Amino acid sequence: MTWETTYHAPVLAREVLELLGNASHVLDGTLGGGGHTAALLARGVRVTAIDRDPDAIASATARLGAGLDCHLGNYADLDLIPALDGVTFDGILLDLGVSSHQLDDESRGFTFRRGAPLDMRMTPDADQSAADYLNTADERMLEETLRQFADEPRARRLAREIVRRRESAPFQVSDDLVGAIRAVLGASAGPSDFARIFQGIRIAINHELDGLEAALPDLRDRLTPGGRLVVITYHSGEDRIVKHAFAEWSRACTCPPRHPICTCGGVALGSLAMRKAITASDEEVAANPRARSARLRAWQRAA
Repeated sequence: MTWETTYHAPVLAREVLELLGNASHVLDGTLGGGGHTAALLARGVRVTAIDRDPDAIASATARLGAGLDCHLGNYADLDLIPALDGVTFDGILLDLGVSSHQLDDESRGFTFRRGAPLDMRMTPDADQSAADYLNTADERMLEETLRQFADEPRARRLAREIVRRRESAPFQVSDDLVGAIRAVLGASAGPSDFARIFQGIRIAINHELDGLEAALPDLRDRLTPGGRLVVITYHSGEDRIVKHAFAEWSRACTCPPRHPICTCGGVALGSLAMRKAITASDEEVAANPRARSARLRAWQRAA
């Protein structure tokens, strides 16, 4: 069975079902096109879903029915959604990144297709667009963003090129950033470079890594005993945050590594649901190339 729609193709849906399909109440913290939620609902799981993009809420509601329990909000600010105050779940899912629809809708500015606006805001009414950021951030901040979020080895040169170019004309559309990338990376620069650097800018303006790091402990504490937290990442920084958090929560002893005897009396909060991250199969990547970078990790709270 497939839960793909024109809005979005859910990644690793079968694996998500295997991990959360026996839960009674799941929080889908990144509703998107509703593919994962649809799969869980079909299994008989009660799902509460949230998304900070009103387009995603409207699309999923139209597809799954007005009775869908969904709320406009950010999973990183769960406590700000009154209807979910104090609610716990025996499964929580985060499918990070952007949906197929957001990438394909040029007006949202996530794409490097020619003429697309440099927007990239997850929440359409957020203050700062990608163009605003590229036109106002100082050279050091741009370098840090490109190095940390885009894994760009020529981050300093590219940051300098962006600053140089904006002195002549402000960055407005995708072509402006693509031109700067090509000027630094040379003729060999291609779609994979553009995608990586555009992703890094998007992560920066939406504060995605900071939000994820802050949210994980809060989501963990919303799990009932034995509940599972499942996270699908698409960026090395995201995966690193999730991997380290899950490992820390699964460790009983917090004494220094060379301490001969445990004196902390620590108790593990839970355990890893699998030792290594799950990646998409060759068949899934062939059908949905955007699944190529996906990595799924899961953690289970102690019973």
